[in-house]
Amino acid sequence: MIKKSILLFIFTILFQLYGCKEQNKKESKSENISIKIDTLLTPEIGGIKQVVEIKTDDSNKPVLLFLSGGPGSSMMNTADNFTNILKNKFTIVQWEQRDAGKTLELNPSPTQPSIEQMEKDTYQVISFLTKELNQEKIYLLGSSWGNVLGFYIVENHPELLYSYFAVNPVISQLESEMELLKILKTHFKENPTASKELANVNIPFKTDKDLFYLRKWLFYKDGKEYVTSDDFKNGFLKWSKTWTPVWNEVMDIDLPKTLKEVNCPIYFFVGKNDIQTSTEITEDYFKELKAPQKDLFLFENSGHQIHHDEPEKFQNTIIKTLEQN
Repeated sequence: MIKKSILLFIFTILFQLYGCKEQNKKESKSENISIKIDTLLTPEIGGIKQVVEIKTDDSNKPVLLFLSGGPGSSMMNTADNFTNILKNKFTIVQWEQRDAGKTLELNPSPTQPSIEQMEKDTYQVISFLTKELNQEKIYLLGSSWGNVLGFYIVENHPELLYSYFAVNPVISQLESEMELLKILKTHFKENPTASKELANVNIPFKTDKDLFYLRKWLFYKDGKEYVTSDDFKNGFLKWSKTWTPVWNEVMDIDLPKTLKEVNCPIYFFVGKNDIQTSTEITEDYFKELKAPQKDLFLFENSGHQIHHDEPEKFQNTIIKTLEQN
């Protein structure tokens, strides 16, 4: 009887110890799943270190990755202005692409950037995020040029996406640039300097100055008078050495002919006053595009920079789409 009591006592102690260990493991695992993150990471992407910023108060939240416009620019420094509402629903990720922002400071691209190269970069960034944050899929947003990379993922890797947000997207840029030139020539017909410079613009672009004059007077029309300075011209032409070849590739993109159906939910955000990427072209493409779920949101008070022009509506509209899935 005494032996049985001793054995029972030992069994009880062992059970309690084991149970405590298992409970500690579960608690530890639970604590590791939900983590606050505010960090810059520099994974190797496409053979170089590229800067990825992750911000969240709960790593269980789904990931929203922003693909910046440009090319050669970044949304990181101003991101808080248009993600202060989104952060309640998402883990917010900003990525500074090769030859842009902190990635450029860290290591310039050893080769001339190309669309194909940066599409591969985008896939690697998403693969990194899904592993790093233990996510099967992410939400992806492309702004302007960022849609060149975003639509590549939509077309080739829709299994990685919950949905895609196409903000003032590049759809048929050759046609869009031709329409822009007509609009600017009409708008500045009484301005002899603008008329002279715009008259010399060739589309497709033959020299860096073609794109420079087109953007100069587009930005001037938007009220950015600094574009008439030598500093702006010199800065733009320096940018052109890297990015004009890429933009010439962009001019060949014609999604109505090459991408008529997508296999993930897609939402178009369009500024009513956007003439840089034609609103009309985007609306026409939206009507014809087949998708499991789609919608188009028109922003009445926006041009090409919706996230700056109407940041609150921009964010709330993204959150609204979550209810549609």
